[in-house]
Amino acid sequence: MEKVIELQPDNLATKRPAKYRTAKVWQIGAFALNNTATNIFMFLMTFVSYYATGIVGLGTVLVSTLITGSRIWDAITDPIVGLWIDKTDGKLGKFRPFMIAGYIVMAISTLLLFFTNHLVAENLRLIYFLGIYAVYIVGYTFQTACTKSGQTVLTNDPNQRPLFSTFDLSYTSLFFAGAAIYISNYLEPKHSGFNLEFFNEFVITVVIVGGLLTLLATIGIWKHDKTENFGTGGKQEKIGFKDMFGILKGNRPLQMLIIAAATDKLAITVANNSIVMVLLFGVVIGDYGLYGQMSAYTMIPSLIIIQIGTRYARKLGSKQALVVSTWACIVVYTALFLLLWLGDPSTINFGNIGFMTIAFLVLFILGNGVRTVAGGIVIPMIPDITDYETYKTGRYAPGVMGTIFSFVDKMISSFGQTIIGITLAWIGFTEVFPTTETPRTEGIFWVTMLLFIGLLILAWIASLIAMKFYELDSNRMAEIQEALEERKNINHKIG
Repeated sequence: MEKVIELQPDNLATKRPAKYRTAKVWQIGAFALNNTATNIFMFLMTFVSYYATGIVGLGTVLVSTLITGSRIWDAITDPIVGLWIDKTDGKLGKFRPFMIAGYIVMAISTLLLFFTNHLVAENLRLIYFLGIYAVYIVGYTFQTACTKSGQTVLTNDPNQRPLFSTFDLSYTSLFFAGAAIYISNYLEPKHSGFNLEFFNEFVITVVIVGGLLTLLATIGIWKHDKTENFGTGGKQEKIGFKDMFGILKGNRPLQMLIIAAATDKLAITVANNSIVMVLLFGVVIGDYGLYGQMSAYTMIPSLIIIQIGTRYARKLGSKQALVVSTWACIVVYTALFLLLWLGDPSTINFGNIGFMTIAFLVLFILGNGVRTVAGGIVIPMIPDITDYETYKTGRYAPGVMGTIFSFVDKMISSFGQTIIGITLAWIGFTEVFPTTETPRTEGIFWVTMLLFIGLLILAWIASLIAMKFYELDSNRMAEIQEALEERKNINHKIG
């Protein structure tokens, strides 16, 4: 194990390394598209329940349970892929091979799933669905693991790392706004529902756009994905499965970030689900087309909020930005719940502008913006935790650190689809999910409020508690980078 160099207290907040490793702005922006590429496939898979129940013929509770099981499989593959990444150092570096392979696997598996599953013999459709979906998840893990771990080679400057969030959150906001418009105002009306033609066009679009974004992301990390940027330049320790438990047990910041992010991810997975959007806009409000319109209206304001939030993070640190944005989320979504509960959601209509429409629009815009900041600021905190582990133990394991985080995160968030399925089954939807033709009832209203708002507020409270015990603020990260730079210089002299 490499010797850990400690700093004296008077150096903690004032000294900075003589030379941080930095990236060009366009490289950070291009690499952030890797997350957008996987988000596109993830968005497609939020509609897989409609394909599986409406076209393949599987039951709602069965599909929900299967998707939960697949998420657990997703979590299991994470540490395996993480170890594989950390052992990789070839001509294409450490991360590029997994980004490229991940896209190829996802593209082939989604084409097979949506174009052939309904053609298989009925008694084999369930097994076929499970097999193809399991392969898709391996590809998804390949690429998403690189988003978290690849940032360590791009830059170690605490003031530059949050710049990844600026790009990533902007892309995410634009993508989901555009995707909502694409689905609710173009694709679903064009094909008159979630039928086979709907999915054929949807899948081909996802495969083409995802490929272009993966290519750009690979170009962004190309010059930084090399041996000299892996760790402190000394001999790297070999890490096995048993070491992963030791890392999780001994890294308190990792534990706290997992609690904050996993609870948020579970709630957001539920709130963003296509079924919940149908419930909110198609049933409670009574106008599913409004979903796409709202996304269009929120696009620019959300980008402004993201710019403010990430600029705040670059100035005062990611931890402080996460705490402030989480408090803002609680306030805004509480107000949104009170509006929908005490007011009449059916009067929300851009054709008849009134108090409910204006208030809903303002709160939805603010909520979408601060929620995006709170969720996205977590990603550049993962390389901080990776550097903390290197500082503390000498181990450079970006793949393992990122996938330990993902493993626990996905294990918890895997229950999102099951929560939706069981909750809807409880109020009578056991064979098919609600559609835009489903009439509004009191039960549907309260289930929608629970799935869209209630779980989010509980998750944000958990995040605030976790951040009380998270030590990696901006001053602490300056100290850590100072120590790592000194250690790297020593290793270079020895080498």
